[in-house]
Amino acid sequence: MKPSRRETISLLAGAAPAALGVLGAAGTGAHAQGTKPGKGATSESRPRKIETRIGPLEFTHDFTNGYPTDATIDRLYDERDFQRACQAYLWSLPAVSFRSWQKGITEQLGARNGQVVAILSYEARRGILTANATTPYYLGFVDLSAGPLVVEMPPSGVQGGINDAWQNTLPETAAAGKYLVLAPAQEASGDVSGYIIRRSPTFNIFLGLRLTDADPERAKEALSHLQMYPYAQRDDPPKTDILDAGTKNWSGLPPRGMDYWHRLDEVVQAEPIEPRDIFFHAMLRPLGIAKGTPFKPDARQTKILTDATLVGEAMAKANSADRRFKGDKYRPDAHWDFALLLDADAPDAFWNLLDERASWFYEAVGAGAAMAPKRPGPSSAYLSAYKDKAGQWLDGGRSYRLHVPPDPPIKLFWSVTLYDVDTRALILNEQKIADRSSRMDLRKNSDGSVDVYCGPKPPAGFEANWIPTVPGKNWFAYFRFYQPTEAYFDRSWPLQDFERL
Repeated sequence: MKPSRRETISLLAGAAPAALGVLGAAGTGAHAQGTKPGKGATSESRPRKIETRIGPLEFTHDFTNGYPTDATIDRLYDERDFQRACQAYLWSLPAVSFRSWQKGITEQLGARNGQVVAILSYEARRGILTANATTPYYLGFVDLSAGPLVVEMPPSGVQGGINDAWQNTLPETAAAGKYLVLAPAQEASGDVSGYIIRRSPTFNIFLGLRLTDADPERAKEALSHLQMYPYAQRDDPPKTDILDAGTKNWSGLPPRGMDYWHRLDEVVQAEPIEPRDIFFHAMLRPLGIAKGTPFKPDARQTKILTDATLVGEAMAKANSADRRFKGDKYRPDAHWDFALLLDADAPDAFWNLLDERASWFYEAVGAGAAMAPKRPGPSSAYLSAYKDKAGQWLDGGRSYRLHVPPDPPIKLFWSVTLYDVDTRALILNEQKIADRSSRMDLRKNSDGSVDVYCGPKPPAGFEANWIPTVPGKNWFAYFRFYQPTEAYFDRSWPLQDFERL
């Protein structure tokens, strides 16, 4: 039997709350039923509430038919800016890291603009993210707004190159040659024949070199060919003046808290906006960071930015230590990752990969094709490990063995280095030992393999193979291949996990 009009209305009114579900419909009045207000209706708005991961959100009517209340609008804008700040943290890691490194070299170590600094001691290396503990570093930061720069790269015995302020290597600057480096829209007067011209997309750049020759005299000879000076002094080039950092404690590590955003603002004010980064700059403007505008965050912005450095760094830490990228594992039978997921055949594309580049720059510096090789040559390759064979985080209070099989795929040498999770710098222990390498006099097994031990106490008879760790702290490791050979690229050489003892 067909229901009457009165019965139909009654049925619809009774079904309304269930139909609206989480939209929180309240009552069965005319507004809820979509009819004209009648007897018993109220002219006052009835807030509707929905539960979300950021808390309850209230609306003047239901979610689809109403506007958010004033309190909900404030919550939504705060959440929008917080989410943007977290993503901006991941995006800006290479630039903030560069700026921090530059400030540490110039303000703490006292280097002049363009002066080469020698990083040789254990203490000095701890100022750099995941520094190599085996080979000497020579660094120089330059602000090209003072004019073009000439860099003469040694013919052999070095690895490195010239990087812009986003730590992108300028093309083919690792090879021997006489380079003329220009800033954006900058031109050089006079005859530039004989120079290899490279234009930097940023005003600030750095030269980073490692001496790879084990012979001290040959390394010294290679270094003697390094020159870096202003183009204006080309007719009478000054002798290269190298500042030895000695054992002075300094830090080029990215800061935490609001200092992170002040450092980012320095980059924004100093450097051009890359087309790929336009939307990130737009995301930062509501947070007070905009080119040409003083950074003076109010209380609301300060709280959001402070919270975002905590969550952003936690995201970065997870993104580095528990990677979820396709093809990130060296082999499926161990926990070793490719530390730098850059395609050496298309290196510029790396700067469009937000997560992949954040996983590298949270814990490392510099990125170029020679650091992620796809075939044998004058390069270095990096694997990283954060977990042991059982899939547990590497812990400074426990002891482990890393078995390095015989015939490692290298032409120069291999090394394994331990880093502190907090600073991502060389592990800080009383012995000032962070690495073991094939350049050291290690105890070998009968088949030529090597067992490296990591833990609070040395194993008897293997003291030379021991890297001390610190209880109460986690650590991670890099395994480096200098001039890797084919067995690395086809992955036939099996590097095993750290095995807990």
